[in-house]
Amino acid sequence: MVTHEEIRKIARLAKLSISDDELDRLTKDMSEIIGFADTINAVSPDASDFDNINNLSNAFREDTVVPSYDQEEILKNAPNQEDGYFLVKKRV
Repeated sequence: MVTHEEIRKIARLAKLSISDDELDRLTKDMSEIIGFADTINAVSPDASDFDNINNLSNAFREDTVVPSYDQEEILKNAPNQEDGYFLVKKRV
């Protein structure tokens, strides 16, 4: 639990001025943040509870070679080409 005095000390170190209303809210918020961090730190790195929580699996498929278009057919309408490649303007 974070105390009002700890929040005041943090505010002084950060050179911030806080009102009493802000002090209550900041104390509550900081306590919740630290509580959440403690919850995360309590989890074992070896825990498998979080592995694949959506039951997803990779859908691998075999690579298959399929016929492609002829290079000359692809390039026949290209305004600029060289050695079988499209020529484009270089961006500066």
